[in-house]
Amino acid sequence: MPTRILFVCLGNICRSPAAEGVFRVLCPEAETDSAGTASYHAGEPPYGPMQAAAKARGLDISDLRARQFRRDDFAAFDLIIAMDASNLENIEALRPAGNEIPVRLFTDYAPTSGADYVPDPYYTRDFDGCLDLIGIAAKGLKTSL
Repeated sequence: MPTRILFVCLGNICRSPAAEGVFRVLCPEAETDSAGTASYHAGEPPYGPMQAAAKARGLDISDLRARQFRRDDFAAFDLIIAMDASNLENIEALRPAGNEIPVRLFTDYAPTSGADYVPDPYYTRDFDGCLDLIGIAAKGLKTSL
């Protein structure tokens, strides 16, 4: 059973910290973290509107800080979850030779949602819709463990 799970999006200020926050409440026995494939926001807290949308659901993600995905994350986690295909490709490009840690799309755990990726609310502005999909996928992930 994977107990160390890393959630990854582009900037690590919306989708992946929200996924980490949702999953750490849903499955507190798992060790979670989040990262971005880009370093745009390294050291920053989650984006204000995402924090507000999460807070409205009783979820506080203000303690999280953005960081960039690193090659050594493959050794530190049992499962790496990407928010979309582009981020999955960027993660795979850093995979060390011989490493077999699974990298999956988060929406693989939400097959009934009809979504094949988690849309980025930084651009769509649909923070609630993003959190809804993250909640569905998080429940599916927990069930799969």
